[in-house]
Amino acid sequence: MLESLIAAALCAGREIMAVHAAGPHVTYKNDCSPVTEADQRAEDIILSALARDYRDIPVVAEEAATTGHVPEVDSDFFLVDPLDGTKEFITGKQDFTVNIALIRSGKPVIGVVYAPALGVAWTGEGERARKLFISGDFEPVSNHSIRCRAKPALPVAVISRSHCTPKTEAFVADNGLIDSISIGSSLKFCMLAEGAADVYPRFSRTMMWDTAAGDAVLRAAGGITLDMAGLPLRYEIDRSNDDMLANPDFIAWGAPPR
Repeated sequence: MLESLIAAALCAGREIMAVHAAGPHVTYKNDCSPVTEADQRAEDIILSALARDYRDIPVVAEEAATTGHVPEVDSDFFLVDPLDGTKEFITGKQDFTVNIALIRSGKPVIGVVYAPALGVAWTGEGERARKLFISGDFEPVSNHSIRCRAKPALPVAVISRSHCTPKTEAFVADNGLIDSISIGSSLKFCMLAEGAADVYPRFSRTMMWDTAAGDAVLRAAGGITLDMAGLPLRYEIDRSNDDMLANPDFIAWGAPPR
């Protein structure tokens, strides 16, 4: 399965970069978040690939969900964010990603995060996490294993470029996190997974499709994402909740806290 998810992400990335080169046309959803034609084109590509290869596994995808299409799910389902970091994409930055994750019994068990502008992707499955280098022709050319690092004497925090809050700033200060890196999209999880940072606190709104693929990579690399009760973040759709696809606040760790 992982190889087919990588292939779908790379095809979506090719389409995103074509729009990026031409200059995206921006519209706004009901929640005032921006969306471009790249979001929809990438999602169409991924949904087509998943329907072809895994027709029995439901898919919860951002753009479809925005229009009210959230299928009934069982133990296994996919979470798809075709373009995470749309704000960065619109402003010409490079930290936007394609995210595809398989959820099994509430846990992210396979994940692909692809940063097409950077030419790199990260994958996680089981206890194996890898970083892939992608050519200009959107083909993998090399890869290597990655692992979270042990907590250093001076841990590095990675925080959202677009969604830093006073609570996040207080967490950084209270935990003596002198160094911090600000970056967009699910790249924050990947930085923890490859040992470039140590903790990612998130105290503002995220959706399941924003985090699932990066969370899968992080867990495969030896890290963990915990909710505010200290439990592993769950991906369970509660249809009795109007905000059924939103995550609670969480803290992602490279070296799990003791």
